[in-house]
Amino acid sequence: MERIYIPQVATAPQQTQVVAVKEFLPGLETLTPLQGQLSVAHRGNFLEVTAQVESIITLTCDRCLQQYNHRLTCQVSELIWLQAPDLAEPEKPGLEVEVALEDLVETLPPQAHFDPTDWLYQQVCLALPDRRLCDLECAGIPVDDQDNRNAELQPVDRRWANLEALKKQLSS
Repeated sequence: MERIYIPQVATAPQQTQVVAVKEFLPGLETLTPLQGQLSVAHRGNFLEVTAQVESIITLTCDRCLQQYNHRLTCQVSELIWLQAPDLAEPEKPGLEVEVALEDLVETLPPQAHFDPTDWLYQQVCLALPDRRLCDLECAGIPVDDQDNRNAELQPVDRRWANLEALKKQLSS
């Protein structure tokens, strides 16, 4: 997707630009292209960005480590404030800067470009499930108790044999 020049959105009909989305995002491995639409509306001193997209992604189950396909749907909306950069104090690399809570908002200069690809990537990554389970009833990795008993009797590494012998002496 091409970057959107913000002043151009302000002159568009109804001050809104709608972009059809049907592509793979760089850095996000999906089975199908991300499909849907993205809308950027200029509201004077802020942009209202909304998107409705979906795709299919392969995830790994946190319990059994099997891969499974997940339908990812993402309906998001965000306000991005338009403000000129503060040139009073240039940024000094390596210095810590204290940021007030009200300053924790997304901002862009009014004469800048909006990158829909980067914005969509961030939103889709945030929409990925935190708990990745192939099935709610997933039992996890199957464990054979017989194999565990045999593993306890035999040391995994022969270099531990002396320690095992010492352990047997101390327990008797």
